[in-house]
Amino acid sequence: MNHDTQGAPRATANTANAWNLHEVGFDAADGTRLFYRHWQPREPGEARADTPPRALVLLHRGHEHSGRVAALVRDLGFTGDHAFAWDARGHGHSPGERGEAPDFATLVEDLNAFVTHLHRHHGIAPQHMVLVANSVGAVIAATWLHDHAPQIRGVAMAAAAFEIKLYIPLAVPALKLGLGFKPGLQVTSYIRPGMLTHSIEEARAYGQDPLIAKQISGRVLVDMADTSRRIVQTAAAVDTPVLLLVADQDYVVKLGPQKAYFDGLASPLKRWVALKNCRHAIFYESEPVRSEAIAQCRTFIEACFAQPMPLPQRMLTADVNSASAKVFSAHTRGELGSGLTRAFFGLQRVMLGSLGQLSHGMSVGLAQGFDSGASLDCVYRNQAQGRFGIGAVIDRGYLDAIGWRGIRLRRKHLQQTISELIEACPAGESVRILDIAAGGGRYLLETIKCHGDRDVQLTLRDRDPANLKMASDLARELGLTAQLSVEPRDAFDATSYANQRTQFDIVIASGLYELFADNAPVMRSLSGVAQSLKPGGALVYTGQPWHPQLALIAGTLRNHVGKAWVMRPRPQAELDGLVQCAGLTKTSSRIGLEGIFTVSVARRPLSAG
Repeated sequence: MNHDTQGAPRATANTANAWNLHEVGFDAADGTRLFYRHWQPREPGEARADTPPRALVLLHRGHEHSGRVAALVRDLGFTGDHAFAWDARGHGHSPGERGEAPDFATLVEDLNAFVTHLHRHHGIAPQHMVLVANSVGAVIAATWLHDHAPQIRGVAMAAAAFEIKLYIPLAVPALKLGLGFKPGLQVTSYIRPGMLTHSIEEARAYGQDPLIAKQISGRVLVDMADTSRRIVQTAAAVDTPVLLLVADQDYVVKLGPQKAYFDGLASPLKRWVALKNCRHAIFYESEPVRSEAIAQCRTFIEACFAQPMPLPQRMLTADVNSASAKVFSAHTRGELGSGLTRAFFGLQRVMLGSLGQLSHGMSVGLAQGFDSGASLDCVYRNQAQGRFGIGAVIDRGYLDAIGWRGIRLRRKHLQQTISELIEACPAGESVRILDIAAGGGRYLLETIKCHGDRDVQLTLRDRDPANLKMASDLARELGLTAQLSVEPRDAFDATSYANQRTQFDIVIASGLYELFADNAPVMRSLSGVAQSLKPGGALVYTGQPWHPQLALIAGTLRNHVGKAWVMRPRPQAELDGLVQCAGLTKTSSRIGLEGIFTVSVARRPLSAG
C-alpha cells in the first residue's frame, strides 16, 4: 500500500478489489430490520496482522443510501480495515415510507444499535472505530457522541447539517403547525443536483439514482433542528477527536452553527478544514476539492488510530475544570443573567410563594425542597391536585414542565431496564436488589410487583427515615413486605458498604448522583457499589447530562436543605468515566426526553481479567 508524507494510505488502482462486499441486515432497538453493507478486507494490513480489527463506519447524507459511499471507502484506502454503512430507515433498501422515521432520536438510536451489532457480531470494539458522516449523518453522529458518550476513536464530519438553509420565511413554524394537523407530513427537497456539487458527472449520478428519495419527514426535520441547537450549545461535553470539513459554497446548511460546535468542543484533537470552491456534497465534489477532502480524512483517521484512548481518570477532576463546572460556579455566585432576567426570577419567586401554595406539588416542593423524595413522588404520581379549583390547574402546569416530564420518562426507562435485568437472571434463583438511595421507593416496588413469579429480595436504603417509612407502607400496600428490608444509610458514606455479607445481582442509584456537583462523594459511592455487586452484577444509574432551565431553577427553586437549587449537569461521558474508574463497564444507555435524563447499565467484570 502506498503512503503519503503523513503516513495515510493512498488509494491505488487495485484498491477496489481489496474487500469482499457483503449485504446483510441488523435489528434496530425497536425490532426494525435495517439493511447494511460490509466491506470485509481480503487481507489485514501488513502492520496490523496481530492487532485488533479496526473499522470505518460511514453515515450517508439525507435522501441517500449506503451504496453511495462505496467510492469513498475505496478512495480512503484503508484496505486492511473493515468498513460498514447502513441504509437509514426509509432510505435505500431499508424498510419504511421514503424519508420517514418516528423521530430524529430514532435515527440516533439506530446508530447506537448498529455499532452494538458490529461489536457483537463482527468482534470490532467501538474503540477501534472511526465514523465518517456527511450532512444529516453528521448531526446523527454528533448527537450520539453527546448522548451515548461512546468510546470511539473519532468522527470526521462533512457539511454537518446543524442548521439547514430554509429559503421560505417562517418555514419551521409552518412545519410545526402543519404537523399538528398532519403528523405524517413530508417535505420534498428543494435542492437540485447541481446545487450539491460542481461535478457534472456526480450531479447526473445523483439525479438518476432510483434509490434516492426526494422527500423527508417534516417531523424529523423539526426534531433535528431542535436537537442541533442542543448539541451545538453543549458541545463542550464532547472530548472525542473531531474533524469538521466545511464547504464555502454550501447552499444547504449554514456555516455559523458548524463553527460554534467546533469552537465549543473540548476535544484535544480537533481540526477545522474550510474547502474552497466546494458545495454541500463534499465527498462528491469535482477535483481537486474531493481529493483534498479525502486526504484530510485519511490524515485525521490515522491520527485518531495512532493515539491511545483517553483514560477515564481524566473525569475525576471534571467537577472543577470543565465547562459545566464553570457554569455551576457562576450560578452558585448568583450570576444568573442580566438585571432584567434576575428581576424576572424574583417575580417568579414571589408568585411561587403565594400562588404556589395553592398547588399540591408546589407546596410540597416549597416545604421539603423541589429535589426531595416527597417532591419526586408527587411528580411520579402525576395527579394534579390543589385548592379552590385553580390550584389543580396550576398544579397541572407545574407537573407538565419539561423537567418533570423527563423525570417520568426516566421512571419508565428505569422500570424497563430493571425488568430486563431481572428477567436475565437465572430462573429459579433469588434476585438480590439494592437501591442505595430509594426515597419512597415507588417506581421500584411497583416494578417488583410485576415480577411476582420471581424470588426478588429487595434492600432499600435512604438517609431519611421518613422516606423508608413511606417505602415500607407502600410495600405493605402492595403485599411485598416478606421480600423487603430497609436500612437507614448514607449512599455517600464509605462505611455504608462495609462488612456486607450479601453481594447483589442489581444495585440501583437513581436520581442521586445528578443532585451533587462534586465527584469525590460520587466516587466513594461508586466504589462501595462495586464492592456490593457480585461478579457479573449490574449497576443501574441515572444521569442528567444537561437541562434547558438551569438558570431559571437556580433563581427560583429551593433544594432539600433550603438553599437555591443550583444544578451541575454531569455530561454522560463524565459520569461513565467515573463508573469506569470504579471498575465497572458500561453496557447500555436509554436516552430520555430531549436528552435531559439518561438511564444506564454497567457491569462488574466476572473476573479480574
